[in-house]
Amino acid sequence: MSEDWAAVAKAINERVSELGWRQRELADRSHVSQAIVREIQHHTVERRRSPRTLESLSVALGWHPEHLAAVLQGRKPPEPDEPVTAGRDTLWSRLDALEQRMTEITERLDDLKSDLATVIEHVRANR
Repeated sequence: MSEDWAAVAKAINERVSELGWRQRELADRSHVSQAIVREIQHHTVERRRSPRTLESLSVALGWHPEHLAAVLQGRKPPEPDEPVTAGRDTLWSRLDALEQRMTEITERLDDLKSDLATVIEHVRANR
């Protein structure tokens, strides 16, 4: 199936206009460089983009993470509340993994705090 980057540009431009944003704001909110946002919005360079780029732009624009990928492929975009069907490497799965890692780090820090408190008590008792 062919890719329709013109449709992606149109969808982004319409949404940015609805939201009253400037290109810089979309770049900041999506964490996609302004140069790449410009290329996509103006359809000046047609090249493969990382799925993460389209996902980040979709989420920043308030759409389902797979919205722009669907537009690119000529499919009907999913509704914002539909589950994500892409592989494991979606924004949401990465966020879940980060959240799990943060929980593990917090637990380790709590253990260290407890150990440190024990050492401090021991040092104070032996003064």
